Amino acid sequence: MASFEVKGGTKLKGDIYPQGAKNEALQILCAVLLTAEPVVISNVPDIRDVNKLIELLQGLGVTVTRNALDTYTFQADNVNLDYLDTELFVEQGRAIRGSVMIVGPMLARFGKAKMPKPGGDKIGRRRLDTHFIGFEKLGAKFEYSSDESFYGVHADGLKGAYMLLDEASVTGTANILMAAVLAEGTTTIYNAACEPYVQQLCRMLNRMGAKISGVGSNLLVIEGVEKLGGTEHRMLPDMIEIGSFIGLAAMTGSEITIKDCQIAELGLIPDTFRSLGIKMEFRGDDIYIPSQDHYEVETYIDGSILNIADHTWPGLTPDLLSVALVVSTQAKGTVLVHQKMFESRLFFVDKLIDMGAQIILCDPHRATVIGLDNQMPLRGIRMSSPDIRAGVALLIAALSAEGTSIIDNIEQIDRGYQNIDGRLNAIGAQIRRI
Repeated sequence: MASFEVKGGTKLKGDIYPQGAKNEALQILCAVLLTAEPVVISNVPDIRDVNKLIELLQGLGVTVTRNALDTYTFQADNVNLDYLDTELFVEQGRAIRGSVMIVGPMLARFGKAKMPKPGGDKIGRRRLDTHFIGFEKLGAKFEYSSDESFYGVHADGLKGAYMLLDEASVTGTANILMAAVLAEGTTTIYNAACEPYVQQLCRMLNRMGAKISGVGSNLLVIEGVEKLGGTEHRMLPDMIEIGSFIGLAAMTGSEITIKDCQIAELGLIPDTFRSLGIKMEFRGDDIYIPSQDHYEVETYIDGSILNIADHTWPGLTPDLLSVALVVSTQAKGTVLVHQKMFESRLFFVDKLIDMGAQIILCDPHRATVIGLDNQMPLRGIRMSSPDIRAGVALLIAALSAEGTSIIDNIEQIDRGYQNIDGRLNAIGAQIRRI
């Protein structure tokens, strides 16, 4: 198990490029199973979760060719369905949560799919009911083995249907969407997630020959087609990483330019950090954050305390609440952070409190942060990364702290952030992998 040794208190300076979007990659890579023709995907992040999914696809018989550091060609013209019954598949499928995304494409093209209960972050309940209810409405039969924790679906042929999703699940929407594109007739998905990741998937599928309308809205209409062809696709920059870098710059008083951000796809992320007092400039598609010694939290018109909460798109993504919370610890003012979607994601605040932060954990979903206005810097401690997003939030805290911090279990950070230590060291950070 690896750790980071972080020497804090150093200002960073320079340009940094965000990686390809992790959450988009997990959907896009599974979509290659929908066709026997080659699919070329670029801006693929070199991170643990994505690499494990590529290994799983190779186990299924997908030919994977690496054309460049971030570009691959996938061809699923010889898929081995027997692989689903192997111990290796169980091991690989359980290693990452994104593995559930193979179910929709496999069901659509081959009439059956199975999946062990997937892994991923331990951040609270993350049910999969939305996925399988959607498949059932398309005509699939669902089976679950509680003894083996295995999910299965099969169908002689999928038929289009109307469905109102019980939650606007991003992965649920994407999985059902990939099943529906090859179903007979028309499928209507209401209360669909409309995150940029889902929009990207829709655009890619349409280029492959699918007929999806309503892209960008919560009402998707899919006219089923008989087959899909190959395409080329470039993934967006990772909006979570962009938000993390904005927070890092403010927390460490650094002057950083985040390059090629696709700002139009960031939604409320820039405005959320502006509400914490962070200055930034849009320079074309780059975001420039000047060095700031202080940043002051806005209040509402009536003077009440700022509340930062997650919501379905176009609301703020829950993946950035951990970073917003950490950044608030050194702002001037008070912030209520409300994590609505996951009940275990705020438990990392005990580590920030040990570092000297002033935080009241109100309940599993809410934390009140009293900003220290950089008058009392955080202090370095030894801590462990509980999940991907909390892990990078703790890394930001350590980079701003006085003294040296040790962050254990950094495999969690590596799951979602590509060579994060190398890229930050290149602009002045002092991070050593031990």
